[in-house]
Amino acid sequence: MPTVDATWITAELAVEDLVRLVPQAPAVLRAWDLVCIQCGEPVWGTLGELAAARGITDLAPIIEALECARDGRRRE
Repeated sequence: MPTVDATWITAELAVEDLVRLVPQAPAVLRAWDLVCIQCGEPVWGTLGELAAARGITDLAPIIEALECARDGRRRE
């Protein structure tokens, strides 16, 4: 099992690891119309690949929202 860096969420982070790191990730990603769970299993690939499939190139606001969810902060 890959080690997940608890400090940084990046485009290269596997969706499976993201869901493990941030249990709220599916709800956060749905705000950008990104589906990361299908049939109860994480989508394979990375956060960047998931976003690119929907035409999203700027991951900064998504990563910020995921980090806020992970840390229990409200997004400003």
